[in-house]
Amino acid sequence: MDKGIISEFIEEHFRHFNAASLLDASRAYREQIDKGARMMITLAGAMSTAELGKSLAEMIRQDKVHIITCTGANLEEDVFNLVAHTHYKRIPGYRSLSAREEAELLENHFNRVTDTCIPEEEAMRRIEKFLMKAWEKANNSGKRYFPHEYFFSILKGGDLRDYYEIDPSDSWLLAAAEKNLPIIVPGWEDSTCGNFFASHCIRGLYNTSIVRSGIEYMMMLAGWYRDNSADGIGFFQIGGGIAGDFPICVVPMLHQDLRLDDIPVWSYFCQISDSTTSYGSYSGAVPNEKITWGKLAPETPKFIIESDATIVAPLMFAYIMGW
Repeated sequence: MDKGIISEFIEEHFRHFNAASLLDASRAYREQIDKGARMMITLAGAMSTAELGKSLAEMIRQDKVHIITCTGANLEEDVFNLVAHTHYKRIPGYRSLSAREEAELLENHFNRVTDTCIPEEEAMRRIEKFLMKAWEKANNSGKRYFPHEYFFSILKGGDLRDYYEIDPSDSWLLAAAEKNLPIIVPGWEDSTCGNFFASHCIRGLYNTSIVRSGIEYMMMLAGWYRDNSADGIGFFQIGGGIAGDFPICVVPMLHQDLRLDDIPVWSYFCQISDSTTSYGSYSGAVPNEKITWGKLAPETPKFIIESDATIVAPLMFAYIMGW
């Protein structure tokens, strides 16, 4: 395999515990791609605000990922960063902020995500204006689209280019739009732009049906899985929650509900997680629990890396791409 300086460093130093799991999982990921398997990546947490696009976008361009499931927050926050990066405020000492200092951030229209504040006007309200045009067009024409398709449309339309504040090659959603990569966004309503949309529907501006539903996303995923599973489909999960829980269930649904016995289970599973299993958390469940739900097989390569995804994911992507 091709080895760059990062790959060589990982192979030399990542020998035990979570470091060894990172290397083993990265090697197995490459083996999946080399044998022709497809790979899903799921994004929970605030990975877009953590600027994962700097490595994930290149993974997309290099065909190392074939479908993405993400939260509504990760969908929109990649675009927020694309158009408003220089207006963000970083607060390294966020742990020592007082309640009054937090309130001052709000008063100045900054919404904090750990050590990073997203500017409301330059990021959120700017994107809202472009989405409103897309929603209005769909509403007037009686068309219906998935949440990610509206984002693809405003990216491909070119109107945002004048606002780019980072190298566009560092936007994973722009890379996905350019490849027309399948995106699944369960629970999109639980996002800033989802809240925008709900407020406009309450005002009577749009029909709620112009945004296609989570059930339709599951139907779309079921069709994609059936069409792409001949050589296997791997599952690479960053964090937990709905971004991982929703798509992994497509396999038992195909088997147990549609009674299709010719569909393979996921061919690889890796999760980067900091969840604790003993609390009954599905996000923290060890991979073997998924065997009992018909999602994985005993022989499926399984990995869990108990660490910080903002550190682990870029290193894994670098290894997978041979950097």
